[in-house]
Amino acid sequence: MTASSVNHARSLLFVPATKPERFAKALDSGADCIIIDLEDAVAEGSKDGAREQLAQHLPQLTADQRARTVVRINAAGTPWHEADLALLRQWTGQGVAVMLPKSEEPAALHGVAQVLGEGANIVALVESLAGLDALDLIARVPQVVRLAFGHLDFQLDLGMRASVEEPELAFARNALVAASRRARLPAPIDGVTTDTGSAERLAADARRARAFGFGGKLCIHPAQVAGVNEALGYSEAEQAWALRVLEEAARRGGEVFSLDGRMVDLPVIRAAEAIAASIRK
Repeated sequence: MTASSVNHARSLLFVPATKPERFAKALDSGADCIIIDLEDAVAEGSKDGAREQLAQHLPQLTADQRARTVVRINAAGTPWHEADLALLRQWTGQGVAVMLPKSEEPAALHGVAQVLGEGANIVALVESLAGLDALDLIARVPQVVRLAFGHLDFQLDLGMRASVEEPELAFARNALVAASRRARLPAPIDGVTTDTGSAERLAADARRARAFGFGGKLCIHPAQVAGVNEALGYSEAEQAWALRVLEEAARRGGEVFSLDGRMVDLPVIRAAEAIAASIRK
């Protein structure tokens, strides 16, 4: 079985399933993962054709490329849902992950998991109050490896009009991070920045995501990838600090010590271990 990279991806770049010529370009964009979209990016009359195009192009991906590929299927209860699952069942054991939009009912996620098999990696995209209310149950579905926040549809569901910095959505972001932690999942994935022409807006949104405890962010344009990777990754200075902490901790044998004028105890060592683990991925 080929492992999926989605568990710890920082940047996840959407590409329409109707544009297979863009798959390779998206994979070469620097994004940790791409999301081939069968849902919102595909008109209703083009759903079957998009699925057929995807079926033709998935075999052309290498094992490493499949491990960096997520497919956003159509939601449970839609006319295309079952056909999407039928196609992907043969690929989820080969590294391809699946994103389920409109994740609200744990039963629906269990149904997806049953069809895709035990080796499936499912990203649950939460886009409504019902999904928020069921977060803990959703996060504990065995094949769910990560939560993601669809903050635009979430606002529509609640009749919200969040301001630019989106403090109105803090309660939802906190809930996703907390549910992920309770279920021992990797940090969740934050929603898109719709302003593709503003590097400043993207950087601010990505910094906010990291501040809340998110580990990834959805991207809708290749130009957004580098900014997201930088904001949600660790700088060379942070990486060097972490390695120094771990080296000194090993030498000290568990004793509390001081490094660069800062006390280093177990929580600091755990933080350094997390940074070091990200370097090895």
